[in-house]
Amino acid sequence: MPYKVELISQQTKEKLMEKHYSSDLFERKAAIHGTCVKLFTDSKNFKEMWEDNFEPMPEWIRPHARLFSISGQKLRIRYEPLSKTAIVEGCDYYGWIKSIALAIVADFMEDFTSEHRRYSVHGSFVDCGGKGMAIIGPSGSGKTTLTYGLLRKRNCHFLTDDWFFVRLIDDVLVYSSERNSYIRGNLCEDWPEYREKLKGIKKDSKGRAIVDVKRFFGESRIRKTSTLSTIVLLTRNKKLPPISKLTKQKALEFMLKNDFCNPHQLVRSKEKMNKRKQFFTEFFNKAPIYLLNTIETPHESLERLEKIIS
Repeated sequence: MPYKVELISQQTKEKLMEKHYSSDLFERKAAIHGTCVKLFTDSKNFKEMWEDNFEPMPEWIRPHARLFSISGQKLRIRYEPLSKTAIVEGCDYYGWIKSIALAIVADFMEDFTSEHRRYSVHGSFVDCGGKGMAIIGPSGSGKTTLTYGLLRKRNCHFLTDDWFFVRLIDDVLVYSSERNSYIRGNLCEDWPEYREKLKGIKKDSKGRAIVDVKRFFGESRIRKTSTLSTIVLLTRNKKLPPISKLTKQKALEFMLKNDFCNPHQLVRSKEKMNKRKQFFTEFFNKAPIYLLNTIETPHESLERLEKIIS
């Protein structure tokens, strides 16, 4: 896990909010799959990236969750699960701020009972000619690289490159999580076609930037929803073949071994872990599953991915 999360009581949360809240903080509400998350931050940069990243929520909507991002000398992340309040100190990386916001929404959905159950997946999703492909893997396995490799094709449509939401019915309906994408500025090293589009973008200290996906790909190639057709899990393992088909049980074992391929789980109680296990058990029943071993070059792995689609 990239950071440690401390679970705190409501009383501790109230004291911290009283300590950190001031009129100098920027306040912005985001609509994340119907959930209102309110950001409080003393960083103008984070405020602007948040505005570019997420759909705005009307001010009259009361927040379902709150995220405080306050400057400090030491990184510290605290979370109060009942009120869905995260208090982050000393974080200089926007990528974690937006991931924590999405993780809060995921936690909210796991606690919310509805006839139409919603879940979240830390992964990318591309719609290729009406066939929706989920790409899920641990950090560093090539998820983003392969996603943008696919998106060079005119029949492939962007849904999300980092996190998506799922509604389990007869078909699996998939929904995007963000308005715009927070991407690596060096994508053109693998895919030179993006070089011109990445020229002049404002990068942060981690070499990443929020890009307007409608301008990046064209409005006609953006999707907010899709239907799941294929699941691809990514790994890097010299002992395994380049690609193989997985049973549902083997896929579930892979997810459990790799912590659900999600380093941004805020609550890791036994109850929560059982809910995630149950969800992926149902999820893997809905589509064929492949294990793609990305020890080959990005171009070779992409060719294997395209064969799965075709």
